[in-house]
Amino acid sequence: MKSDPLNDVINTIKMASRIGENEITISPASRIIGRVLKVMQDYNYIKSFEVIEEERGGKFSVVLSDTINNCGVIKPRLSVTRSSIGRYESRYLPAQDFGIIILTTTKGVMSHLEARKFGIGGKLLAYVY
Repeated sequence: MKSDPLNDVINTIKMASRIGENEITISPASRIIGRVLKVMQDYNYIKSFEVIEEERGGKFSVVLSDTINNCGVIKPRLSVTRSSIGRYESRYLPAQDFGIIILTTTKGVMSHLEARKFGIGGKLLAYVY
């Protein structure tokens, strides 16, 4: 039994991009993983993904792009306010305006740039650059 499926997904994406794979299959599928993949797709870190329905859990088929340098899960899932997002941006990203931090908010899963635009905080999930 996996203790953190999101961590497994992010590590699978990181290792696949390092060895040069173009397409990977991720299981099990969940809504939070799908939403994180959607944010990564919106910022062109992955080209596309689709859900493969199965009897138990389902899978994601993900087509990677060559733009991922590093990615990881933020543990523990820290709560941040809109004013403290910049502090975590400097902690997890190598430079300002380079990469995204993915967080879950009351308006859904989004990047730290969108959360700053809406003026809301949330819980940190992952970073990608």
